[in-house]
Amino acid sequence: MGDTLDEPWWETQEGSISTPDLSDDESLKEAAGPSKGIQQHASSKTFPSKKRKQPTDVLPTVEKEQSKEKEEREAKPRKRRKKKISDLLSKSPSKPGTPKDLQKLLNEHFGAKCSVIELEELKLPDACFLPANDLTHSFSSYLKEICPKWAKLRKSHEEKKSVVMLIICSSALRCLELIKSITAFKGDGKVMKMFAKHIKIQEQMTKLEKGVIHVGVGTPGRIKALIQQDGLSLTALKYVILDWNWRDQKLRRLVDIPEIRKETIELLEMSLIKMCRDGSLKLGLF
Repeated sequence: MGDTLDEPWWETQEGSISTPDLSDDESLKEAAGPSKGIQQHASSKTFPSKKRKQPTDVLPTVEKEQSKEKEEREAKPRKRRKKKISDLLSKSPSKPGTPKDLQKLLNEHFGAKCSVIELEELKLPDACFLPANDLTHSFSSYLKEICPKWAKLRKSHEEKKSVVMLIICSSALRCLELIKSITAFKGDGKVMKMFAKHIKIQEQMTKLEKGVIHVGVGTPGRIKALIQQDGLSLTALKYVILDWNWRDQKLRRLVDIPEIRKETIELLEMSLIKMCRDGSLKLGLF
């Protein structure tokens, strides 16, 4: 009971904790100072962002593959553009076709699959060839030169399903062009289109069967089909003209187009070569 009542016991007791006076500004600063400093330090501290590590072995591998591909491209020879027929023909001068050209074509086609004896049977005699076009004639003037007795042949021809003259072209458009150009030559003779474009083969067979036709102008494929289906007879045939020298927009001739060349040779093989060898048929290269 010796303690005084004026001072609280917790203030006078040794080891007690004294609280600062909240009214004192300096005490407030001292009290708030340390915690604020910690907050500032914490906010000012920057943490490095986590970067995704690239595998150390990927980049060298990619570089090796790229360099390998580059070496292969450089080492690989470049493919040369294949020369087209039009490229070759544009550099070569135009030469009129000759009987030797046709015979060479037949030998090249049959040479690998025919014996010597068979090749001899395919040989065309010189006597069967008409004078070749020297590139100075129009088609009408050429026909007048090679067939001076056309008027007589035209009047004497009365056989149906047959023609006196066959003109073989590479396309339907070329056929139409030649049909227009022979007006002065044909006279009263009747000319028939023998190509497949817009014309059914049955219609052509009916026309041949009902009327007398003097000249047939067509493509080798359709003419061959007419013969095979017994729509066209070769008994009255005297002249076969190959439109040999004419070139299309790509500078290709009749024999430069693989499909047309094949069909032309097959048409000649059917009966025309035999007729030439027998002397009943004449061949002309326009």
